Amino acid sequence: MSFYGLHKYDRCAPMPRHRHAEPYMAIVIEGGYLEAGDIGRIEARSGDVLLHGSFEAHQDKFEARGATVLNLPLKPGCRPAAGRLADVDSIVRLAERDLIEASNKACAELELVKSTLGDWPDLLAAALRHDPDLAIAKWADEAGLDPASVSRGFAKAYGVSPKRFRFEARTLRAIRGLGHWRGSLASLAADLGFADQAHMSRAVASITGVTPARLQAKWVQSSRN
Repeated sequence: MSFYGLHKYDRCAPMPRHRHAEPYMAIVIEGGYLEAGDIGRIEARSGDVLLHGSFEAHQDKFEARGATVLNLPLKPGCRPAAGRLADVDSIVRLAERDLIEASNKACAELELVKSTLGDWPDLLAAALRHDPDLAIAKWADEAGLDPASVSRGFAKAYGVSPKRFRFEARTLRAIRGLGHWRGSLASLAADLGFADQAHMSRAVASITGVTPARLQAKWVQSSRN
């Protein structure tokens, strides 16, 4: 079964945190689910749209009635975001004929909305995305929370530890920057706070399976097509 197109999800155990190499759009047709990913936690309902960037990770918890979701391809360079569509049915009908045209139409009609629920795990996730150098224990102390409880609570909400989320936030910055970076990889590594180029290369390869040089060549080639 193709990843793109309509998919029905029954109520089940949470879908563990997972990652897609290619960017895509998920349009909720019926039902709903709670997604916790790189832009925060989102309660997705009928008409909601989630844009997933390249190599973004997330976990999903489906509500009692499950969900019907339309997955559409997106152009490389898309960043994670959430939005709503006023006319979902027209996108579904168009997708039956042409997935690319349906995706383009949905992007043109999409109204972006605030994405996160806003309690402390989401505030910490936002802080880690903004500053991958953030000291988690210091953040917990300033928030009046026990660091051990923060680690457990965050992992329950997001399916990953705060330290791992911080590591991935920094690495995703590198992955997204490779497409337009024209300096040396060593200078990019330094600019993003990696210890050195080798450190960045290992981090990027751990998520993408390829070196930054190969990924950069892919991004450049995609931009020319």
